[in-house]
Amino acid sequence: MGAVANLAPDRFRAIHAGVPFVDALNTILRPELPLTVGEWEEWGNPIEDPEVYAYMRGYTPYENIAQRRYPAILASTSLNDTRVFYVEPAKWVAALRDSVVDDPDRPVLLKTEMVAGHGGVSGRYESWKQAAFELAFLMDQVGVTA
Repeated sequence: MGAVANLAPDRFRAIHAGVPFVDALNTILRPELPLTVGEWEEWGNPIEDPEVYAYMRGYTPYENIAQRRYPAILASTSLNDTRVFYVEPAKWVAALRDSVVDDPDRPVLLKTEMVAGHGGVSGRYESWKQAAFELAFLMDQVGVTA
């Protein structure tokens, strides 16, 4: 969803980026992280291959934020996510807030679950609350009322 926000911000009114892998280049440059080396087989190794680095640099969301009007964005993450560390969406949201053309009707929000993993909160009722929050954000942005 981060790439979508950069490539076609005018085509969407709102985006929910659930545990967004938006700092892929910086993450894949860190072989000490648990999932990085295994990803090199699919993505290539940007540490050793300048073409892979340039290609990734050309589309990764964090590196391609620009001064423009973005859709309203809700980035949701979890403190205990071992696949997409919470710092990725946090720094993405901070960079967006610094770069976005100001529009109070299109907020850029970060919601961090403090006791959850990559799949979000556990338990039927808690997951319903999480889904309701995300849908309420999107419905509010597109003007759906009760």
